[in-house]
Amino acid sequence: MSLLESMLKRAVVRGELTLIYADGRQRTFGRPDPAFKSVVVRFADRRVPGDIGRAPRIGAGEAYMDGRLIVEQGDILDLIRLIRNGKPFERGGKLRTPNPIRRGISKLVGRVDRLNWSRRSRRNVAHHYDLSDRLYDLFLDADKQYSCAYFTDPANSLEQAQADKKAHIAAKLALRPGLKVLDIGCGWGGMALYLNKVADVDVLGITLSEEQLKVARERAEAAGVADRVRFELVDYRALTGTYDRIVSVGMFEHVGPPHYRTFFRQCRDLLAEDGVMLLHTIGRMGGPGTTDAWTAKYIFPGGYIPALSEIVPASEGARLIASDIETLRLHYALTIQHWYDRTVAHRAEIEALYDARFYRMWQFYLAGALTSFEGGGMCNYQLQYIRDRRALPLTRDYMAEAERRLRDEAAIAPPRRYA
Repeated sequence: MSLLESMLKRAVVRGELTLIYADGRQRTFGRPDPAFKSVVVRFADRRVPGDIGRAPRIGAGEAYMDGRLIVEQGDILDLIRLIRNGKPFERGGKLRTPNPIRRGISKLVGRVDRLNWSRRSRRNVAHHYDLSDRLYDLFLDADKQYSCAYFTDPANSLEQAQADKKAHIAAKLALRPGLKVLDIGCGWGGMALYLNKVADVDVLGITLSEEQLKVARERAEAAGVADRVRFELVDYRALTGTYDRIVSVGMFEHVGPPHYRTFFRQCRDLLAEDGVMLLHTIGRMGGPGTTDAWTAKYIFPGGYIPALSEIVPASEGARLIASDIETLRLHYALTIQHWYDRTVAHRAEIEALYDARFYRMWQFYLAGALTSFEGGGMCNYQLQYIRDRRALPLTRDYMAEAERRLRDEAAIAPPRRYA
């Protein structure tokens, strides 16, 4: 039995997977299960099984991108679901005492790739976010929110869930008119523009993506608020000044563990004494880990998903008080399902923008990400920080009240579609 077949025999415990080798041989793993689609995969050449067996994630990803791993029944999402979700994070088997040698090796692996100095950070961000704006238009919501949405109902549209995410975050910031807000990693400007609109605040959004900066500035000009919602191409480490509120959504994944303490010290220095900060990041539900080789090579060079046990100690050293922590368990899985479906629906346009190999790369990326939140060890964390323990009300009631008001106002006056 080959290395690949041994792995699949252990991995496919629910659902059925059939492999068709290049010489015509077939091998079936698992058994039919109504919860999973049966999948048939064909290998286009004899080297594919060995490539996957030696390095499963990067081997399978590259074989799929290159058209050497062909899903003939089902699609790549069905295949990854079959393998990953048969043994979800919650049922990972009996826990064993960590091996100190393996733990030490794990800490070393990827350490250099996480060193995101200023120049390297800008290059890493450009790799992913300076792609064609048209690509993101094809699968994101109207406001181009490229982060986890918030589903008050799993049946909600992506647009509704992203609007509710912005309200959820704004409520935790305890905003009032006239405050100065810093948005670290502002994307295409949607969050900054939203906060200005609903709370009458002044916002500075910073990014390392030239493409995002261009679009964000255009949006502020079009909305007639460029004097109050500004965007700059600058690293967070280079900022000075004082801000009443700091928000950072989907940026912390690019900071890297060696820089966590620097990040939080800088945020504390920038935050007013009675200020509030909201950090929204993808996180690991288990302990620290490593970024898989395929993702690091093709999608997020320098990226790393932190465990809560890595975030909180770094912020404690900066004397930031974690005043509220929320775990969003399934919201990103629901979000990425929308992104995946829209990507598949726009296959022809994406291939015209780039090529078929890029489309398969993007599809593989979204499928892997979706299943990591659906059954793997990933989630989203929202951490609210304050410098002064008296900066916020004694109870969390103010959050619910503000969120309800913001949703009601949005229902009366829904936002215009971004163009």
